[in-house]
Amino acid sequence: MKKMMKVAALMLLVCSPCMAQKGDYKSAIFNADGTVTFQYKNDNAKKVRVEAQFANGDMTKDSKSGLWTVTLGPVAPDMYPYCFNVDGVSVMDPKCEQYFPNEGFKNSLLEIPAKSGSLAHDIKKVPHGKVEYIHYYSNSLKGVNNAIVYLPPKYDTDKDKKYPVFYLLSGTTDTEEVYYKVGRVNYILDNLIAEGKAQEMIVVLPYGNPTKLLPPAPAPAGGFGGFGGMGMGMMRDVVGDDITGDLMNYVESHYRTINDADHRGIGGFSRGGNQGLGIGLRNLDKFSYLCSYSSFTSTDIPGVYDNAAETNKKIHLFWLGVGTDDFLFGNARDYMEHLDKHGIRSVKEYTHDKFGHTWMNAKYFLDKTLRLLFNPTASEEAMKNGKPALERTGQEQQFTGATMARLFPRQVTSPDYADGKVTFRLNAPEAKNVQMESELMSSPVALTKGEDGVWSVTLTDNVDDVYKYCFIVDGTKIADPTNMYLSPDKGFKYSIAYAPKNPYDVQKLGNINFGKVTYDLNLNVAYYFPPTTDNPTVLIRLIPGADDTMESWFKVGGANLIADKLLAQGKTKPCAMITDVFAEGDFSKFKMKVYTLKASDYKTWKERRAALEKLLTNL
Repeated sequence: MKKMMKVAALMLLVCSPCMAQKGDYKSAIFNADGTVTFQYKNDNAKKVRVEAQFANGDMTKDSKSGLWTVTLGPVAPDMYPYCFNVDGVSVMDPKCEQYFPNEGFKNSLLEIPAKSGSLAHDIKKVPHGKVEYIHYYSNSLKGVNNAIVYLPPKYDTDKDKKYPVFYLLSGTTDTEEVYYKVGRVNYILDNLIAEGKAQEMIVVLPYGNPTKLLPPAPAPAGGFGGFGGMGMGMMRDVVGDDITGDLMNYVESHYRTINDADHRGIGGFSRGGNQGLGIGLRNLDKFSYLCSYSSFTSTDIPGVYDNAAETNKKIHLFWLGVGTDDFLFGNARDYMEHLDKHGIRSVKEYTHDKFGHTWMNAKYFLDKTLRLLFNPTASEEAMKNGKPALERTGQEQQFTGATMARLFPRQVTSPDYADGKVTFRLNAPEAKNVQMESELMSSPVALTKGEDGVWSVTLTDNVDDVYKYCFIVDGTKIADPTNMYLSPDKGFKYSIAYAPKNPYDVQKLGNINFGKVTYDLNLNVAYYFPPTTDNPTVLIRLIPGADDTMESWFKVGGANLIADKLLAQGKTKPCAMITDVFAEGDFSKFKMKVYTLKASDYKTWKERRAALEKLLTNL
């Protein structure tokens, strides 16, 4: 293990920060008056509109430059999701590398810097922790689940220190990546730790909708409806069993953790807040720090609300935050009042200027609570100063089924695998022509429009492969809106067709030991370590292609899963892998046998995976 840590350190020494994205225009210009000018190039578009979380606006095309432009704002510095609406179809900004991971919608991220001072989520020149992507077999799910683990900056140097753990869940349709890439929990915590304003801790980001990763199963009779109208009651039990029965066991057996209720916290945003509170209140023998951001949970949990004295003894921090302009404000306020009426202590925080149910609020609330977590003195002071819930005015927004239907309309399924075929679908009733292209096709194929406005095509070739693809709508490329798997490309981001019968599908791998993939956004490097205590004697350099990022070899190429499977089958030896963005580097210090695979030597990811598999089996 010590040698593996040295390898990781050496890996970081040979990599440099990422370079600026190439291009002939900027998609966002920040003006001195606080406004933002958006620019977009599309010669095929007839009408373009920018849709940002702070404002929307129709764009005008300049006859000379061909750029569509509009100026919006002024707006406060922060990170905002946005997209372009091109002739009725949502399009991510092809010039923006940052994106919003989500099961459904596809948005880019606009980061507006502060004119003076800094923001909680800024990437500052302070020691940074690392972020690890993990797979673990969940007995409660009977399948493999995903999570992300943040480790504080000194985790690898303070070898004897153990840490408290905060389990942090994202919202409806969010993936486990959102609190990392949008919520920036790692950078917020890095900054607070460097300033001495937060305790060192491990943060675990579970995937809050794990049944989406598994084969479809019939809903149980009389299933829960619950918060959000998306089976939240049922999902809370599924997620709760997974977190307390499987994920927690994995974390506590693979990391140096303090394993008692005084050193565990749980919380989340939106659906994740509901899940976090529900799991925490039902397991007060395991969690004593509870946080809810823009959410609420059931008022019917036996032994909790009707036993205030005992409940209050077990909870160090019960923190709830919501925006008064949030569509969940009425429900969240009612829940706060419920706690007050039953004598349950809590801290309440309200915002009025962050556009409601947004990740601007989520980051703000996270910054507030990270300062209190695992600090009994600060938490107790906050709890003592907790104020009653705001008085009801009768004008509060209430979350209803209609709200859910408006925010999350029923989507088509794409790609849809069945009977040895795969069907791709796109709901675009106003489109005149829709095609699909992929890296495995010699030319695009046409989709056919149905009476319901849904375009579709069914394919029988390459059904069991994994590949990048996109739709072309009236000449404009777009990612598949309903496919949660997005290729992390520098410019335009393709969707990824993950065939469930591909030989390295994570669910097919089953209950094996998985390695870890660590990402460092500052150094633009990702590295993999095998699931073994043996020191790896081989290092494989995976060089990304021109439009790839440090994530591509793992998220599209599945390099870690290929190595995990072959190692479990005894067909390869333990090796480390690094995605080095530069072709040159001094690797002599590694004292390992070094191999190199360049993405540019192959036309498709299918060929790249085959080359990696061949290399691994010949080690």
